[in-house]
Amino acid sequence: MSKLLVVDDEPSICWGIQRLGESLGHQVLTASTAEAGIELAATERPDVVIMDVRLPGMDGLSAIDLLRLRLGSAPIIVITAYGDLQTAVTAVQKGAFEYLVKPFDLDQVEQVLERALTRETEPDPETSTAEYVEGLVGRSLGMQEAFKRIALAAASEANVLLSGESGTGKELAARAIHRFSTRGQGPFVAVNVASLSPSLAESELFGHVRGAFTGAEQDREGLLAQADGGTLFLDEVADIPLTTQVKLLRAIEHGEVVPVGSNQTVPTNFRLVSATHQNLLRAVDQEKFRHDLYFRLCTFRIDMPPLRERRDDIVPLAEHFLGLLSRRPALGGEKSEGAARPRLSAAIKEELTRRDWHGNVRELRNAVEHAIVLARGSNLMPEHLPAPVDAPHSDLAADDPQRIATLVSDWAAAKLQSEPSTAELHNELLKLVEPPLLEEALKHSHGQYVAAARRLGLHRTTVKKKLSQYGMDSEETLE
Repeated sequence: MSKLLVVDDEPSICWGIQRLGESLGHQVLTASTAEAGIELAATERPDVVIMDVRLPGMDGLSAIDLLRLRLGSAPIIVITAYGDLQTAVTAVQKGAFEYLVKPFDLDQVEQVLERALTRETEPDPETSTAEYVEGLVGRSLGMQEAFKRIALAAASEANVLLSGESGTGKELAARAIHRFSTRGQGPFVAVNVASLSPSLAESELFGHVRGAFTGAEQDREGLLAQADGGTLFLDEVADIPLTTQVKLLRAIEHGEVVPVGSNQTVPTNFRLVSATHQNLLRAVDQEKFRHDLYFRLCTFRIDMPPLRERRDDIVPLAEHFLGLLSRRPALGGEKSEGAARPRLSAAIKEELTRRDWHGNVRELRNAVEHAIVLARGSNLMPEHLPAPVDAPHSDLAADDPQRIATLVSDWAAAKLQSEPSTAELHNELLKLVEPPLLEEALKHSHGQYVAAARRLGLHRTTVKKKLSQYGMDSEETLE
């Protein structure tokens, strides 16, 4: 049984298609507006969407892009009226699977539905690359949640904070928010704050007038002014100098900047999206980041999950990069006209999924490119991959309990903010910390769980039960 979503403000259309879908054994959901349809898509994840172009509020064409963020390449069938074929053509160019012209009969709907539900869904590097939105690829629950929040952010004017490890796709998410927002036709100004010299950060961000400092030979428009009418993306926002944070806060609150060396304000209207791999709340506690600026930046937060927590996405991502990179004629050696593109072997897929990818999506892309070069047009094998990158070294010490407490606090704060309805926080923490604790105790007790229990201060039956719970009991675990 498949799940269908019908979005139309005509009750008769919804009723007719619902009856048809249910008679074919499918579950059918209906919505009368695009906004309601997007909400249903976010929670129900339908297999096919049938949607009218002309809807109250957001129109169907605008909704296609937002539905793509949530549903990926799921077929979207567009309904259009007589004399509106140009709209249908535009919809198909935006990725619609098919369009139906009103009035239509239910036999037509049945035929289109059958094609949509039986189409080939296996990813193919020859054809699938263009189906992904802005380079964001993901079927895992973590990425689907990120897609949902990106879509919600795009539909608002709220400032957004993107949080996640380096290489998780924070700038791609920022670009998607901009593209699908009402500011999508305006400028997208990206600034890596870490690359700015502390002495010149104010000049870069707010601009300067001639003679403001040595070397300022002419007026220069700042990056905040350049973002007028569009989106300003501040990457590595935690690195903004404290003195600059005051001026940035004023610019956000008042919609104006004062160039260095000037007393005249310059109006600017931008939407701010920030990103960091650091914990800003910890920086606030350490008085390295202003708390009032933090709350201005973090009106809406999106956490980008690390690749090792979404292993189901690794192979689709590798296929995506293979499709992109193998199109370069010079990459991997000379190719004859019409030569088949290389593919991922079963062995390399297994190896890719096994690795932890501490460099995240960026590391995976580099690994695929490395493999293409070595494969020279043949299918990619594990031996074509570079050596795995080790996890960043932790400088935690046994006599540093405050650091451990801070890490736990940061983790809890992030979980409570991203999952406010969670009721299993304590159990989740235990599942994270108990297995490595048990493993180390066993290692230092030469595999004897009774000795390990003494080191841990637990009864031996409790340790044995926990080893079984985490699948850590084996013949090598001794009395």
